[in-house]
Amino acid sequence: MRFSMFISLLRPIGPVIIGISLGFTLSLLSVNWVEESCFLNGKASEEISLSQDGNSKGARRPNSISTVKDVDAEEDFEPRIVPYKPVQQSKPNKLFRAKYISTELGIRERLFVGILTSKSTINTLGVAVNRTLSHHLDTVVFFTGMRNRKVPHGMFVVTHGDERLIWNMFQTIKYILEHYVHEYDWFYLAQDDTYTEADRIKQLVAHLSMDRELYMGSPEEFIGGEMEGRYCYGGFGYILSRTLLLRLKPFLENCRNDILSARPDEWLGRCIIDYANTNCVDEHEGLQYYHYEMGKNSDPSKEDNMQFKNALTVHPVSDPEQMYRLHKHFTEIELQRTYDEIEKLQTEIKNVSEVAYDGNRSAQWPIGINPPFEPKSRFEVLRWDYFTEEQVYSCIDGFPKCEMGGIDRLDVADVIEIAMGELNKKYKPVLHLKKQQLINGYRRFDPTRGMEYTLDLQLEVVNQKGHSSSITKRVHLVRPLSRIEIIPMPYVTEATRVHIILPLNVQDRDYVNHFLEVLAANSFETSENAILTFLFIYDPFEAQQVNQNDIFASVKTQINAYERKYPTVKIPWISVKTETPSQIKFMDIISKKHPVDTLFFITNVNTNVNSEFLNRCRMNSINNWQVFFPIHFQDYNPDIAFHNQEPPPAVDLVKDAGHFDRSSFEEACFYNTDYMATRTRMASDVQENEEILETLDIYDMFVRYSTLHVFRAVEPALHQKYHYQACNPRLSEDIYHRCVQSNLDGLGARSQLAMLLFEQEQGNST
Repeated sequence: MRFSMFISLLRPIGPVIIGISLGFTLSLLSVNWVEESCFLNGKASEEISLSQDGNSKGARRPNSISTVKDVDAEEDFEPRIVPYKPVQQSKPNKLFRAKYISTELGIRERLFVGILTSKSTINTLGVAVNRTLSHHLDTVVFFTGMRNRKVPHGMFVVTHGDERLIWNMFQTIKYILEHYVHEYDWFYLAQDDTYTEADRIKQLVAHLSMDRELYMGSPEEFIGGEMEGRYCYGGFGYILSRTLLLRLKPFLENCRNDILSARPDEWLGRCIIDYANTNCVDEHEGLQYYHYEMGKNSDPSKEDNMQFKNALTVHPVSDPEQMYRLHKHFTEIELQRTYDEIEKLQTEIKNVSEVAYDGNRSAQWPIGINPPFEPKSRFEVLRWDYFTEEQVYSCIDGFPKCEMGGIDRLDVADVIEIAMGELNKKYKPVLHLKKQQLINGYRRFDPTRGMEYTLDLQLEVVNQKGHSSSITKRVHLVRPLSRIEIIPMPYVTEATRVHIILPLNVQDRDYVNHFLEVLAANSFETSENAILTFLFIYDPFEAQQVNQNDIFASVKTQINAYERKYPTVKIPWISVKTETPSQIKFMDIISKKHPVDTLFFITNVNTNVNSEFLNRCRMNSINNWQVFFPIHFQDYNPDIAFHNQEPPPAVDLVKDAGHFDRSSFEEACFYNTDYMATRTRMASDVQENEEILETLDIYDMFVRYSTLHVFRAVEPALHQKYHYQACNPRLSEDIYHRCVQSNLDGLGARSQLAMLLFEQEQGNST
């Protein structure tokens, strides 16, 4: 009984006792088995331990035990200082990040096109090839032995410096291997007397596997027939794969030294056969390389051969005119094929919709176009605009009715012509329809599908017997949105210095202080890369009294004060004397005083200039490409916009507070080189009529005489306080009318003016 009680008491603490015993046993075993040693300076030193008397003469590891020998050795121990040497960390490798995703992922373009031309044909056939190919393909490079002094505009020409044909072919392949072999999958080479149907070449390579060693063209036997294999005849062009060129690369020098030939296409074919073991083929995996040999003085429009209609290339082309005729003919063929394919798809959609749940009602009209936009609220409802052939009832300036002109008139005439053509196509030969007049016209722009039209036409219907009658027919049309294309733009940077030009007359003196305060806060204090230049405009009488009474003396004093406040800022000024202040006359003076690469920004004294707009000026002004004319936001007259109210200190960009002044063309951003080039084109007209300098402003000059893109857009970062402009009647009628219109538009919104007139009439009636 007692034994069982003892066992019951011992059972809970049994595992603890066993664990302690096992721990002591393992520690005793480690004393006999573990030998510790410490290495200093690469040599084994004796173990440092604690002495038996408890004095600390060293440190030892917890599992080490001191012996008598160790105690005796500690008496002769001399500590040494080991110098600290920090670990030198290697410089981390700089991570290269590509500018484009395609570069980082190793994505290559599909097709490279090289045209073999010469000094005598580059300005004729070479230009014709460029005009028929360049807008269809991304990269077209012209290779020539020698070039003329005048290189055609818009062509990328590589000159090898030698007229030998074999040498030029060798240099062409070498240039492609050095510059383009890692960027493209396929390489198409042709002569400048070969017409190439660009879309068909692109479609062909799009279905070829890029890892094949392919040499594709028109196979020909070598002259004499002694050598086995076939080469691709250069007249019809040929396609080389990237894989084939990379295999040929190590042996290219051997081909130049070992192979003798009179024709460059034969030389290249022998090189490919000898070192890449690849023959020319005109068919690969079911894809055919179609070509056609053109007869002398042949008319493309009269060619009815199926091989001609399917041809990828046509050779030989005798002159540029024949090249353009071929391009017109093949473009019409492709356009008709596209229409046929669209009609086929529309028929298939109709057939499929018949078995749908809703039947034909499930198919959208027109077939293949996105369904109409469905508004989620009443604020998203699209507005229909009413028009006739002479007038439109939705005007930009808010008037209820205005005369239709310009592009609107052309658009309506084109829509009516298309409607009549479709009606006659539907009812001929039973009926013949003639338009008498447009009764009603409605149109709206749907962002999901395009411009929609509804026309009520009064028509004269003539049957086969000659009887006629007048009927009214309603038709619906859609001008669908075409495929959006991204247009490449030249590279620009925000680091360009902007030269702000501020013309100033006697009426503008009172606004200079506010202009400088705003510019100082946004430019001088932030070290903005911009320079302000004042242009003081004197009339002849004011210029005579400048020494006694300078009308701009107070402004010059303010300039000196700001230069003292900001030592790094210099504000130059230029004085001019004229009776009729003209933008072009002023810029003629300013342009001569600045370098050709200067970026100008002409502004107004009432404009608030900030860094946001200056950056937009830099980005939207592209040298030799584009000029920028911003549309500033101008406040309404505060007496009208805030009638019987206290105007706020800062006006927001809302429709009741101001408007974008479309009648003002005072602000402009452009480069000096673009101005000088446009001004040169204008010189001949100025010699005949000097008054043209006063009848045109800079905007009109760029539109009329330059080939640049004139970009005009609303600019919310460009803000003007309300001011009344003093319109100069000596300037042209158009400029004077713009000034007057700007003053009228800046008074207030139509609702505000109507309310003011209503209150005035109410007061008069009482």
